Amino acid sequence: MNEKRLVVALFGLAVAVVIGALAYRFIAAFTVSVFLYYSTRRYHRFLARFRLPARVRAGVVLASLAIPLVLLISYAAVLLVVEARQFVTDTALVSAAASNIAWFAAIERIPEFSVQGIYEAYRSGDLEPFVAFATDNATFLTQVVSEFVLNLFVVTIVTYYLLVDGDRISDWLLRFDDDAIVREYLEAVDRELEAVLFGNLLNVVAISLIAIATFSAYNAVVPAGVQVPYPALAGALTGIASLVPIVGMKIVYIPVTAAMAVPALLDGSFADLGYVLAFLVVAIVVVDTIPDLVLRPLLSGDETHVGLLMLAYTLGPVVLGFYGLFFAPIVLVIGLTFANTALPRLLGADDAQTTLSASDGEAGESEGSGGSDDRVDPVDADDADAADATDADPAA
Repeated sequence: MNEKRLVVALFGLAVAVVIGALAYRFIAAFTVSVFLYYSTRRYHRFLARFRLPARVRAGVVLASLAIPLVLLISYAAVLLVVEARQFVTDTALVSAAASNIAWFAAIERIPEFSVQGIYEAYRSGDLEPFVAFATDNATFLTQVVSEFVLNLFVVTIVTYYLLVDGDRISDWLLRFDDDAIVREYLEAVDRELEAVLFGNLLNVVAISLIAIATFSAYNAVVPAGVQVPYPALAGALTGIASLVPIVGMKIVYIPVTAAMAVPALLDGSFADLGYVLAFLVVAIVVVDTIPDLVLRPLLSGDETHVGLLMLAYTLGPVVLGFYGLFFAPIVLVIGLTFANTALPRLLGADDAQTTLSASDGEAGESEGSGGSDDRVDPVDADDADAADATDADPAA
């Protein structure tokens, strides 16, 4: 290596270190962006059938994600504030808080959650304790809000340009091909990430629809006193909670069950508790167990082992925090795909009969075939669909 190449290499290393440090600063936002990209790429390609430009399709995809999410969060926030105010009004919570929290002592009642109610509270001075509390904690509140907005901006921009320029990034990476190993590996990773992460999105949508239908059907046949409160909201939150490892949907339907049981216990209507118990059983069987047994194996990808994937979802948040829920499965797919594609070729083991991600049944079939290379790749069909969509819109 001559001096010029050494200088260029050192400069490139320095640039890589700086970029890596910046990327690590926003690792959570970049991880969520990759998750959203692979979750929505098939939808982005599907929109090519309508002859829409790539940028317009990317905007439609982001709007399709953002609008329902904003409406859901807004609806949940409004209901939470209204129900919390009703609970505070019906109990002695205000007086108890006033005697134990200094800044709350000047509050005599909770303002009505409406434009007129908040305006009247402002004129009467009832909002002054809240304003004083916000002023005293302005630095912390500003930091939290600005951090959230910044990360949301990064997620939006990165996801948008991944959808628009994803093919360019892929072509750039394939320039470093070496004896087709790099190409084979990168294409396999790309296919499997799309299969796994798109499957997660489908799983959330499917469970949300199942939960909404189940909760609504339950409400149609039980007395009003033991009905599921806001079944559409509860069902949608149940689907989103399915992403959480181990506890999953239980963080939604168990508190809902408790909320349904409390009024019956307070009123002494013990006969109604049978309906609450029936709801809990239906939620466990119909919403939680059956979809998990049927849908998850179908939507977990073509090569990645379901058990390893569940382990990644479990350990990721424990080790890395919230973003580990998305980061760990991505790392798992990248690692397993390397072990199944590039590593055997690098070690000269092209005739390996099984892969690390194969299930026991698949491994047995592979051994019975005597190591034949004639088996059909299960992702060929997806490749054909992707190629058709790409051909339909070369600018994608």
